[in-house]
Amino acid sequence: MSRAALSARAFAVYLFIVGGTLVLAPNALLSILQMPRTTEVWVHVVGVLALVIGTQAWVAATHDNTSFLVASVYTRLIVFVAFGAFAVLGLASPVLAVFGTIDLLAAAWTHFALQADARRARVPL
Repeated sequence: MSRAALSARAFAVYLFIVGGTLVLAPNALLSILQMPRTTEVWVHVVGVLALVIGTQAWVAATHDNTSFLVASVYTRLIVFVAFGAFAVLGLASPVLAVFGTIDLLAAAWTHFALQADARRARVPL
């Protein structure tokens, strides 16, 4: 397994945990985020989306799908910017920016792992 695939697998596990929590016990996570409790379905929908994205990341890692891994770096940067903006604009708790930071760090890990994998591929053993 490549270094980039390993980073995607780790991120997928994170998404499985967050997504599963949002599907099964959303108010537990919402309380950590200092957001109001809800009985609305939207939070469960977000959990399902996180599980789906986690599954895509897991499968991409399993197949060393470099195109997906590169795209995931960009999309996780978007999450970082969006969550940070929501916090700065007062639309969400500043704790949401912590989750965006997790995405940023995971994106950086995948980015540098992709670079390392590319260097390793060019160097014959």
